[in-house]
Amino acid sequence: DDCVAGAKALLETKGDQIAALIVEPLVQGAGGMRFYSPETLRALRALCDEHGVLMILDEIATGFGRTGSMFACDRAGVVPDIMCVGKALTGGYMTMGATLATDEVGEGVSSGGGVFMHGPTFMGNPLACAVAGASLDLLASGAWRERVCNIHGWLEAGLAPCVTPAGDPHGLVEDVRVFGAIGVVELKRPVRDMAALQAEFVARGVWIRPFGKLVYLMPPFVMSEAELGELTTAICGVVREGLV
Repeated sequence: DDCVAGAKALLETKGDQIAALIVEPLVQGAGGMRFYSPETLRALRALCDEHGVLMILDEIATGFGRTGSMFACDRAGVVPDIMCVGKALTGGYMTMGATLATDEVGEGVSSGGGVFMHGPTFMGNPLACAVAGASLDLLASGAWRERVCNIHGWLEAGLAPCVTPAGDPHGLVEDVRVFGAIGVVELKRPVRDMAALQAEFVARGVWIRPFGKLVYLMPPFVMSEAELGELTTAICGVVREGLV
């Protein structure tokens, strides 16, 4: 596809100047909540290997089950050289991030007795680490897999009324898409008045934060069908009433 072709052309012409390729695996977050295929990620991994470029995967939004697998890259069978994680690492209860690396990268950093000195003052905060440990224990139980599968189905059903019928030139919605526990309603234009739309959501008893052309949901895995239904009903309501 165009993404792979662009990366290939860039690496072929400037590969000796490029240290790493940074990618959000399968889900492009703030760049538009776009989903792409595992084949694309595998092709990018192959290009990195061919040109001796590190692959860095940003799993901060997708990691720990969000797409239905523990990490989004698992769906493609891709192993990065460096992985960034956060958010669900602590179940959202505390701020914490982590950077993982292969032995090869780690040895490159520490060769000659060196150590990786980059880090904030509060790196390794004991309370945050304890919360992360508890969150990881819950994930290790495996119960989240069924929950994410259920949420996927509930999002598809709940957001289906937002779909613009084929041939309707007056519809407001460009696309509705769901991937694991991520549901996205993409409008044909940016939200007209973000503050007014958020106030309307609050009036309907929900908190939803749209951005640009997107009204999206990334619900917690413990959310019930009824609770998620309140969110999808609110989104479909403002779309149907033209309040976006």
